[in-house]
Amino acid sequence: MTSRFLSLLVVLSLGPMLRAQPETPPKYQIYGGYSFFTNSLNGVPGSHHALNGWDAAVGFPSWHNLRFKIDVSGYSGTNLGGPQKPYFIQGGGEFSHRLGRETVFVQGLGGVGGANNNWGANGSQGETASFTGMMGGGLDSRLTRHMAFRVEGDFQYAYYALAQGKNRTPYRIAGLPTDFGRVTSGVVFNF
Repeated sequence: MTSRFLSLLVVLSLGPMLRAQPETPPKYQIYGGYSFFTNSLNGVPGSHHALNGWDAAVGFPSWHNLRFKIDVSGYSGTNLGGPQKPYFIQGGGEFSHRLGRETVFVQGLGGVGGANNNWGANGSQGETASFTGMMGGGLDSRLTRHMAFRVEGDFQYAYYALAQGKNRTPYRIAGLPTDFGRVTSGVVFNF
């Protein structure tokens, strides 16, 4: 009788002991989801128009909670009669910290942005390349051991200019935006 009681006590205490073991951070992260961009490229004051799109990212193995990340996003919409199709390819660092089932993170990324060549008002010509920088953060809420739901908010800088003439000489008009906000949510796969 005593041996059965001790065996039962050992089996019941194994569950909490195993759960108390620290979880190792995932080696790789793959993310995909919906993204909201707060303004169009030609969104001068009085004609701001948000863009909708997608976001995808890959995070590489971390070192002391710091990992290298590559982020690619694309958007679509129209404003002032001009189609808006910007995309961004960025890389940088992400620092994360686990709080129970959730993981909070901050990030800083830099890279290039591109756009269709007729994004100006009424389809006028615009520059198609820009430096872009982004900083922000978010929250991953674990759904299963290898999957989490991500919500992320970022401040993004991108400098696009209009173009004129045969040589596509760049010029800027007052109020052409350079600062954008970005909100994205989707699913993260950890492995």
